[in-house]
Amino acid sequence: MDGISWADLDRAEQRAIAILGAGLSIELCDPLALLTLARLGLAIGSHLTVAGDALRRDAVLKGVAS
Repeated sequence: MDGISWADLDRAEQRAIAILGAGLSIELCDPLALLTLARLGLAIGSHLTVAGDALRRDAVLKGVAS
């Protein structure tokens, strides 16, 4: 996950992280975005990895702080 920031992800990938982080259905995610997140080590199946959850949490905290 080193070097990957929220801004590096496209809108579909960001949306997929938000959906998985909220515990919603994987069916709401773009399949290509899920494949990309898995390739990047941010998701496994229908769950975020520790790295994916940390990226989501950091994006939320930055959004709240600004």
